Amino acid sequence: MKCCSLRSVWRIIFLFVIILTGGFQSVEAVTDTTSVDSLQRQIKMLVQDKLYSQAAKAYDSLGKLYHRQYGYNKYTMDSYLSSLKYYSLMGDSLGYFNQYLVIGDYYTQDYFMHAYAEQYLKKAQQYFERTHNMPKVIESRLGLHNIAQHVEPMPPGLKTHLRETERLSVQYKQPYSQAYALSLLANTYLLSKQPDSAYYFASRSLIISNRLNVNWLIGLNHFYLGLVEQFRHHSLAAIEAYQKSYNLSKAENSLGMMRELSRHTADSYSRMGDYKNAYDWSSKTLDYTVQFYASEQTKSIRLQELDSQIKTLAVEKQLVEEKSRNQNVLNSALFIGFIISIIGVFTLAYLRRQQKLIDHQHTVIAQQQIRQLELKSLRAMIEGQEGERSRIARDLHDGLGIQLSRIKLFIEAHQEELPLSVKEPLNQFLDEACTETRLISNDLRPYALSTFGLVPALEDLVQKLNLVNKTKLILDHYGEMPPLGDEAAVMIYRVVQELLNNALKHAHAQMVTVQLMVNEETTLISVDDDGQGADFDNLQSKGNGISNIQSRIAYLGGQVMWHGEAGKGTSVMISLPMQKLQKLEAFVA
Repeated sequence: MKCCSLRSVWRIIFLFVIILTGGFQSVEAVTDTTSVDSLQRQIKMLVQDKLYSQAAKAYDSLGKLYHRQYGYNKYTMDSYLSSLKYYSLMGDSLGYFNQYLVIGDYYTQDYFMHAYAEQYLKKAQQYFERTHNMPKVIESRLGLHNIAQHVEPMPPGLKTHLRETERLSVQYKQPYSQAYALSLLANTYLLSKQPDSAYYFASRSLIISNRLNVNWLIGLNHFYLGLVEQFRHHSLAAIEAYQKSYNLSKAENSLGMMRELSRHTADSYSRMGDYKNAYDWSSKTLDYTVQFYASEQTKSIRLQELDSQIKTLAVEKQLVEEKSRNQNVLNSALFIGFIISIIGVFTLAYLRRQQKLIDHQHTVIAQQQIRQLELKSLRAMIEGQEGERSRIARDLHDGLGIQLSRIKLFIEAHQEELPLSVKEPLNQFLDEACTETRLISNDLRPYALSTFGLVPALEDLVQKLNLVNKTKLILDHYGEMPPLGDEAAVMIYRVVQELLNNALKHAHAQMVTVQLMVNEETTLISVDDDGQGADFDNLQSKGNGISNIQSRIAYLGGQVMWHGEAGKGTSVMISLPMQKLQKLEAFVA
């Protein structure tokens, strides 16, 4: 007992010294995984000793370490949400709503999370206004102003609100908030196409940011100054400003800023007629976009809010069960105390029966809510994937595709000035680039699917795959497919596309047959090949392809069966209820 007591006292003294010296907040960006592991071990000891207040602060510091190492990532969000939980357990309202502010600001980095960010920031602002904590009120206002800039059309009073927030920052001596408010004002005037005013506010913000040595804010202001130069048709000066901002953003590991900077740098090079550099920077834009929006890390963050709600329901269920156990103990004590009374016995029996019914109802409701949130989580992931694919396809077609077409038209207009040895290879390269762009765009969002429907889109897919593969693909369909909503059609198309790609890559088949059979109750889809076959019991634990297919079919309310034998090919049978597909269509409509 004495040894354990000394160990607890040592931990408290160690944490007290760290908090007084700002140890957790002063960790530099060069911190490696050893520091993260050390902090995780410290958190484990704090939780074991029930020092929840220190554990909450330590989790917040762990989130900052993860952000410095990996940028926008799910580990940071896990740490912030854990910090929020332990502040709640301690009843620390200031720490709890300050963490609301941190989470809200973090969510603003992802457009898909702006709705959740706004909820967190508004709750934080309401609390800090009640407690008259003006520095935190200013931070909350700035976060909400940042979100408001992405609303179309822009709120008419945004400039006035930003000027008021900048005035409050000066009044309460908050130079960091003042610099950020000036930077947001610069962006607001840029969105209003007023470059001179934008230049004024960005320059003022840059002076304060340099004095405070806030790298991300310095890079943001260089970005805005580059936009001003582009407004003035000074493309070379704009590229120079973008490069300064890009170097700082790269050091900060900010994929979102690097994506925007690459896009604008490509635009500046294109305006200068330097199409090679424009193409290189456009490729970087696409790479950063895929890294930011399509990575498993970012998808996990988008589902983090729904996951936290599921965890909250699980905690509530645990509390209900604990309350039920306590109630049962109390009922037993009452039963022993009033065993000689028949009336007491019947009363206690009635109370226990009622309590069990209530507990059962709570359990059923909690399970239903968890299932609904899981479906919302899956829907959010799929909608995010398809939405981003559509946006990238549109950008490829409207951006890079148009630029390539302009180059081709220019060369055709001046082909007499070019030697034959240059003209023919150049035309061939441009044709190949245009074809590759169309193929990528069509793969991301098939034109036939959104224009003609599911069956024509599948026919188009099979026809195109037959042109580029030795394996023969056949599509047969029976029955009239009723009109489907965009959501159901996209899911079925993606599933068939994934199965065909798997067959072409892994089966080594001579022929693949796709059959689509529709009646009033069920849609049946079968994909059969005569390839080498597969052991699906082992494959299901190795990759995400089969898991993705199963999750999409489950969401549509259907079933999928896999059968394969070595040397005898593979057969996949999918059954989808029409009633579920029609409900999805009505819901989307």
